[in-house]
Amino acid sequence: MATTSTSPHTIAGLLAAYRDGTLTPADVLQPYLSPAADRAADPAWITLASPAFVQAQIDRLQGHSPATLPLYGIPFAAKDNIDVAGLPTTAACPDYAYEPQVNATVIERLMAAGAIVVGKTNLDQFATGLVGTRSPYGIPRSTFSADHVSGGSSAGSAVVVARGDVCFSLGTDTAGSGRVPAGFNNLVGLKPTPGLVPITGVVPACKSLDCVSIFALTASDAARVLAVMEGPDAGAPVFNTVVLQSPRFPRSLRIGVPTELEFFGDAAYVAAFEQAKARWSTLCDETGAPWPVEFVPVDLAPFSAVARLLYEGPWVAERYAAISEFIESSADKMNPVVRGIIEGARRFDAQTTFKSLYKLRELAAGTTGVWDLIDFMLVPTTPTHPTVASVEADPVVRNSQLGTYTNFVNLLGLSALALPAGFTEAGMPFGITLIAPGGADAALADVGVAWQQGLQGHTGYPLGCRLGLPSRQDLTLAVQPEAAPTMALAVVGAHLSGMPLHGQLVERGARLRASTTTSAAYKLYALPGTVPPKPGLVRVSDGGAGTPIAVEVYDVPLDDIGSFLALIPPPLGLGSVELADGSWVKGFICEPCGVAGAQDISEFGGWRAYMKRSA
Repeated sequence: MATTSTSPHTIAGLLAAYRDGTLTPADVLQPYLSPAADRAADPAWITLASPAFVQAQIDRLQGHSPATLPLYGIPFAAKDNIDVAGLPTTAACPDYAYEPQVNATVIERLMAAGAIVVGKTNLDQFATGLVGTRSPYGIPRSTFSADHVSGGSSAGSAVVVARGDVCFSLGTDTAGSGRVPAGFNNLVGLKPTPGLVPITGVVPACKSLDCVSIFALTASDAARVLAVMEGPDAGAPVFNTVVLQSPRFPRSLRIGVPTELEFFGDAAYVAAFEQAKARWSTLCDETGAPWPVEFVPVDLAPFSAVARLLYEGPWVAERYAAISEFIESSADKMNPVVRGIIEGARRFDAQTTFKSLYKLRELAAGTTGVWDLIDFMLVPTTPTHPTVASVEADPVVRNSQLGTYTNFVNLLGLSALALPAGFTEAGMPFGITLIAPGGADAALADVGVAWQQGLQGHTGYPLGCRLGLPSRQDLTLAVQPEAAPTMALAVVGAHLSGMPLHGQLVERGARLRASTTTSAAYKLYALPGTVPPKPGLVRVSDGGAGTPIAVEVYDVPLDDIGSFLALIPPPLGLGSVELADGSWVKGFICEPCGVAGAQDISEFGGWRAYMKRSA
């Protein structure tokens, strides 16, 4: 059964401890405020931040609290293909390493929300692999068995969360790298819809497919992190357009289960999947009411045909394009298996590429009808869990097996959530993955929370690698799905995603509806002396010269509007804002007297662009 107190390893638990004064960020980060000699040979880490680097982040929390920063004092790690200014990026290839001068967009947003990055984690070189064994920095092992792989390519990111080093970590996912390690380490692996989370500042594998993923102990924690990271990156190329779905599935779930599943002879995984299927009959919603479930048979063949395109088709050429200069000059510095995979791109020409794109469209069309029949698909995260020795003996085949239920997801623009689902008789973790249409990320998190609550109620399921039992609060969805009337609210400044006050929206369960602009009837001003810095949006007089200003429109629960308005200082207030399509929503506006002497920054087209250029 769940415990009555929160876990110090979850985000929810740490925030609760910070609120009641039981812990401080300095207490929690103490292991990283002293020399890390004991971690020097740890293959899960490539680079640990220096004590001074960590202390500087703690110092920036002065004047803040969990009430103002949604990830206040929460330690996290980043896969070492994600840029953190001040720490090297290696992509697990020492000769490729460079020193980034700016943070990746996701790192910037997390740090602005109060999270503290403590280091960079190990990976299959250039994020090419699902096993976690293709790195010169060592081989991270499953936290449950030194004989078994941790999964990859986000190997170290999963290990450090499972053993409690950090509360969450970032991975990347092109073919399953944010899901496979979750299954092998008893974690949640949230793989966003392609395009939902910015990839600026990430060493690409396949830029058109890459996602920044989240490893956490609970679906609730993963949802908290996603709420901070998601949203467009102004001025960055757009490879995938996301259409957000309803944040909650129907009260009667239709779960698609493939009619045929391949486990490559792993009888323990066959039994574990059947046990996981049976548990869905006991699913309850957040009120404790039963959540009816219907299993719908699904033909996986069209999806498997898509999966084969990822490595048998020209998408491998994207991996070559990402590091073309390096591989052409320093191929001998690469892991030989990784090199062999990426150099395979040379056999594809433009004609083959277009034919494969046409084939993908054709196969994708054959899968769309499935989603009219089901809410999400249920599959094993992986069909088996290989040992390190078996992978070293047959690296390509064993790796390929692990992608059986992951490789097709990003090619089809789908969302996915990997969840812990029990243990084999040998005590090894088993995971399931829920796959849904693109934009259904919030709905998957909602179901994931219910699933984990059900596990606790029946089996007392532990967090990570023996980190103890969670409380109900640890497993409660902080970002509640829409269950009550909401009001559309346009924000223009410090409440934008990744900005200092965005947490005030997150805490109230607000969900992003659209990123758009105002009509061309507004001007934007930088208000002097505001902390954190804020802009003022003013509608110009009839006939005046204005410009479209970038805004984000959120659906905010009506019950929380009052507490939100109480936080708005003068000369700002709530009024009506005209959007680019001619519709009107409520939004932040500024009294004309408030912009006296303020700098007109309308030419930047929005607050985010202004802050970037003035940094």
